[in-house]
Amino acid sequence: MFEDLRDLYQEVILDHGRRPRHSGKLAAYDASARGDNPLCGDRITLWLQYAPDGTIARAGFDAKGCAISIASADLMAETVAGLDAGAARTLAGALQTLAKTGNAPPLDAPLAERIERVLPLGGVHEFPSRVKCATLPWHALLAALAGTETVSSE
Repeated sequence: MFEDLRDLYQEVILDHGRRPRHSGKLAAYDASARGDNPLCGDRITLWLQYAPDGTIARAGFDAKGCAISIASADLMAETVAGLDAGAARTLAGALQTLAKTGNAPPLDAPLAERIERVLPLGGVHEFPSRVKCATLPWHALLAALAGTETVSSE
């Protein structure tokens, strides 16, 4: 059963890496950031559009890099829509823990449901050199929320 779950998670990453649903610059956006992983060459530019209530209405990105980095960016864009900045920061921290340890920290609803969407990224903890690939888009998210233009995974 564990192998079936691992295969499913790999399929999710490959699918989002090959066919990202949220790739592309937003026509109108309120915040942006660029992320760079100089070790492997992964790069991302992230754009956020806010709703009138201050939550993230949409996220779009342009990414160059491995399937893990692109899949992580796509899953991040999908997962943060509808969240306020504080909740998005909490989710980003949980993703970083998941990528480093393979286990997501306990979260209250609705974040508990959202972290489930990114569980496939937890498998990178078995490959320490790939953790930065999975976390780079989330570092860019934190930078955009903070109003910082660029961030590095180093």
